[in-house]
Amino acid sequence: MAFIPKQQNKMQLLLIVAFVFIFACTVEKNASETQQAQNDSTIVFKHFKLANARHAFQQAILQFEKQNPGVKVKEEILPSNSNIQHQFYVTSLESGSADFDVFLIDVIWAPEFSLAGWLEDLSALIPEEERIQFFSAPLRADMYQGKLYAVPWYIDAGVLYYRKDLLQKYGFSPPVSFDDLVHQAQTILNGEQNPTLNGFLWQGKQYEGLICTANEVISGFGGKILDENGRVRLTDNAVRSALNWLKDCIYTHRISPRWVLSADEESTRLSFLNGNAVFLRNWPYCWTFFQREESKVRGMVGTAPMPALPGINGKSTLGGWQLAVNRFSQKKELAKRFVRFMASPEVQLQFAIQVGTKPTRKPLYEDPRLIKEQPFIVQLFPILKNTVPRPVTPLYPQISQILQIEFSAILSNIRAVEPALESAQIQIEHVLEIEKLAFDKKSK
Repeated sequence: MAFIPKQQNKMQLLLIVAFVFIFACTVEKNASETQQAQNDSTIVFKHFKLANARHAFQQAILQFEKQNPGVKVKEEILPSNSNIQHQFYVTSLESGSADFDVFLIDVIWAPEFSLAGWLEDLSALIPEEERIQFFSAPLRADMYQGKLYAVPWYIDAGVLYYRKDLLQKYGFSPPVSFDDLVHQAQTILNGEQNPTLNGFLWQGKQYEGLICTANEVISGFGGKILDENGRVRLTDNAVRSALNWLKDCIYTHRISPRWVLSADEESTRLSFLNGNAVFLRNWPYCWTFFQREESKVRGMVGTAPMPALPGINGKSTLGGWQLAVNRFSQKKELAKRFVRFMASPEVQLQFAIQVGTKPTRKPLYEDPRLIKEQPFIVQLFPILKNTVPRPVTPLYPQISQILQIEFSAILSNIRAVEPALESAQIQIEHVLEIEKLAFDKKSK
């Protein structure tokens, strides 16, 4: 009977030896893979699908790889929809994913992502003496608590498009003030007697575009949503006047059709392109469409800064995209080197000429090559240097949702201006208190 236990002991011993061998091999394999990952010189660059930029991206990556022998850059392309991109990054970074190293972020995401601990501090990447080359607004939007968490790659800004032929016909120069715009639009509408012609188109749908439009008008009235000290200023007279002016454009001045309350960038662009508006607030991307052969306004379009009250310079809402480094990346130094390369004057100029992106470095607007190849971009310089960011705070998405609801209710005549703004003020103050608590907790 003693024979069976001996056999069992032998079997157990063999199983233990086998397990130890397998475990040792696994550890060795994992260590090898870890070492290989650390030695791997491939970085992953996540970015959205930018129109007409395929060749420019490939060319820039080849240049970087040539300057950095042995280094490879792998592109992974996301959809153009910024909401989809935002959700992807939030989901990935919340889990501490290191699947990508460098990525493009919207100008309004930097504070949110930095407070969450997802972005590498890039303050040392752009020295103070070099920052003067950049437009100030995107740099300000990329900073949080005194640190730079992203590098401005290209800038965008709201533009007032106008029909040059119609303004010339009635003896007008481009409007500078809100009263100018209303007067010119009403005069032309009365003179043309064209039922399909609208005076002023803008984005009034309940979405982010509405906040961009309202932000410009509020600035033009001398107001702010948040001041430099982070205080909510929605109940100021300037903000009330701005919302009342937008509302009056629809119901009192009758220069904006009711359908602007459901309008986005594309619906307003198409209407203007078909010759159905005197003025349009939109982004610079529209220019290319207006100059195409099939455009009914080809050769008839001019651009101007956003209007404002007399004595105030009209400001455009800041847009654009920034280069950031994933804090969980295993190749941060390579990633920073790539960001530095992509944000360089040479690469920004290359993309501006080939793709039409607007450089964030101011000296490039005096470059003869850009002046020759992209005169429209150079023409935008006065607008681009006078931009105003949306509230720079990690909790901007929550603030934007509050503003969208209350602003839309005002413009749709669902709520009066004063109680809607008071409600938004209280809600946003509560949100900012949460941000303060979150930052205090992170600092401890």
